[in-house]
Amino acid sequence: MTIKWQKDLDLGIPVIDQQHQRIVDLIVDLHNAGGRGDQALVGGVIDSLIDYTESHFAFEEALMEDAGYVFTRAHKKLHERFIDKAKEYKYRHVAGEDVAHELSNSLTIWLFEHIRKDDRDYQGAVKEKMINLTSDANEGGWLSRSVKRFFR
Repeated sequence: MTIKWQKDLDLGIPVIDQQHQRIVDLIVDLHNAGGRGDQALVGGVIDSLIDYTESHFAFEEALMEDAGYVFTRAHKKLHERFIDKAKEYKYRHVAGEDVAHELSNSLTIWLFEHIRKDDRDYQGAVKEKMINLTSDANEGGWLSRSVKRFFR
């Protein structure tokens, strides 16, 4: 499976699009580490992937809440299931199972579908809110502070 960013994944919310692209990059790193058979590297990438994705989800959820997106709670549940699944793979890896390709394929399918359907659903509400936050970002406003808080 070829794993690369596809233009139809862009939501038109630059901060979110960049974070989604970073997650795709981590999935590619996982796939490549698995291809080399480097299980120590696979474990490190899985940890990085979980850590970064948890930060991204928290940031995205804060944006949705601030924008008044009505399905934020349901969206959070999807995020929780994603993290739970990724952690299950981590435990399997720690137990000695080679999970890199299965995990990279599973995450790619889930993430692309999630962005195209679930994230696209909040796009309008968040983009409208972002219009107000964008000018504020240059002055150290909410968006700038939030990015720094979630992504140290």
